[in-house]
Amino acid sequence: MPGLTGKDTVLTDYANKLAVLDAPKGRSLTQDALRRLSKNKAAVVSIGIVVLIILVAFIGPFFVPWGYSEVDWTSIRKPPDFDKGHYFGTDQNGRDMLARVLQGTQMSLIVAAVATVVSVTIGVIYGAVSGYFGGRVDALMMRFVDVMYALPYILFVIILVVMFGRNPVLLFVGIGAIEWLTMARIVRGQTLSIKEKEFIEAARASGAKPFAIIMRHIVPNLSGPVVIYATLTIPEIIIAESFLSYLGLGVQEPQTSLGTLISAGAPVAEVLPWMLLGPAVVLVTLLLCLTYIGDGLRDALDPKDR
Repeated sequence: MPGLTGKDTVLTDYANKLAVLDAPKGRSLTQDALRRLSKNKAAVVSIGIVVLIILVAFIGPFFVPWGYSEVDWTSIRKPPDFDKGHYFGTDQNGRDMLARVLQGTQMSLIVAAVATVVSVTIGVIYGAVSGYFGGRVDALMMRFVDVMYALPYILFVIILVVMFGRNPVLLFVGIGAIEWLTMARIVRGQTLSIKEKEFIEAARASGAKPFAIIMRHIVPNLSGPVVIYATLTIPEIIIAESFLSYLGLGVQEPQTSLGTLISAGAPVAEVLPWMLLGPAVVLVTLLLCLTYIGDGLRDALDPKDR
């Protein structure tokens, strides 16, 4: 600039650099969502409790003196006994209830995790394909979803059990293969609006294939609704597994789950209350915490609240 000496130019450049350094830094959508989630005390406390339950369920058995299938013939139907290491008492067969509650929590969490992954994977791909292609393809795929909705999932699980036996893996797949229906509808609705965006038109104009557009451009933009619904799906799957185990269609002996333990403890709750209280408290705590986490994620990722 005319009229400025070399010293003035250096000072001006230095002032500009300071202004750039002092300028406020913007936050990404992820950082903004995490900030909003951290302000939700119920969700933060729930996350801590769920993490604690997971750690105790998977690490705790190494510190428990009894195995979940080990029988103590001298302590059958006994209340909590700290001298013998039966901190939650024993069941009718003399097995340690604390070890069985930890094993049952493990199994319920594994069922929920695997079934959620199965349902999210199927639902996202199915719903994205249906919403993107539209027309007759969309109508045909959604009618299939409607037919699947009309079938009770218990019937589906019973058919699997009759055909392939009582395998825990089939329980994971069976529950996950039913829970994807709602996910598919949610993803389809989001895809119908996303596919009209300019960046999708640009991808089509560049010659990208339909499935490449779905996987590279549409699915990544569905992360918000998918994460929210997946978190809310986990409690539903835990309840479904517990209900099936309560009916005797789920996890079988010597393995156990929270539903199996509640099923065994409910008939003797008046005389052996410790058999019901342990698994029931863990199950209710898990369901409440996961529900609060889902609500917190929904509030944090909702663009209308930003």
